[in-house]
Amino acid sequence: MREPPAEEITASLRAWEQGDDGALERLLPAVYVELRAIAARHLGSERTGHTLQPTAVVNEAYLRLRDLGHVPWHDRTHFFAIASRIMRRLLVDHARARTAQKRGAAAPRVQLAEGLQAGVESALDPADLIDLERALEQLAADEPRLSRLVELRFFGGLKIEEAAELLGCSVRTAKRDWAFARAWLLHRLATASPTPAGA
Repeated sequence: MREPPAEEITASLRAWEQGDDGALERLLPAVYVELRAIAARHLGSERTGHTLQPTAVVNEAYLRLRDLGHVPWHDRTHFFAIASRIMRRLLVDHARARTAQKRGAAAPRVQLAEGLQAGVESALDPADLIDLERALEQLAADEPRLSRLVELRFFGGLKIEEAAELLGCSVRTAKRDWAFARAWLLHRLATASPTPAGA
C-alpha cells in the first residue's frame, strides 16, 4: 500500500490526538510499510539469528503506541520518530531478557565507530545494545537534545535535515551536535565496563 501524503497522515494523527481512537487503526495500514522498514533497520543492527522479526516488532510497537494516549503529534516525522524510539525500547527489553538467560557469559564491548561515523547501524549483540542504551541515558541526562539526535539518526534513520526540523534547530547546529554526540558516545563506549551477564 502506498503511503498517503504527509498532510493526510498529520490529519489522522491530529484526529487521534483529539480522541478519535479509531484514527490509529485507520492510519496503521497507510504507514505500515515505513514502520516495517524502521523495524528492519533496528533488527539489522543486531547479530544474525535474531528471534524477533520486523512484523512482530511493528505489532508490539503498535500496541505500545495505542497505549500512549493522546500525544500532541507534530507531524509524520514526529510519529515515525516516536515509533522508532518505542521499537528501540522493545529491542533493549528483549536484549536484557536474553542477556539474563546467559548468566556467566562474557559480554563484549560495543564496536560502533564505523556505524556512528556513517550514521548506519553496526551489528550489535544484546550486551552491546544494553551498553549503548546506558550510554544514551547518560548523554540524555546532560544533553537531552544530543541524545534525541542520536536516536533519530542512528535508530530512526532520519536525515540530518529531518532530525534538525523535528528538534527545532538549524541544520548547522544539528551537524555540530551530531559530531559531538558521536565523539562522546565513542569515548563513553570505549571506556565502559562490560555489561554484567543478567544486567
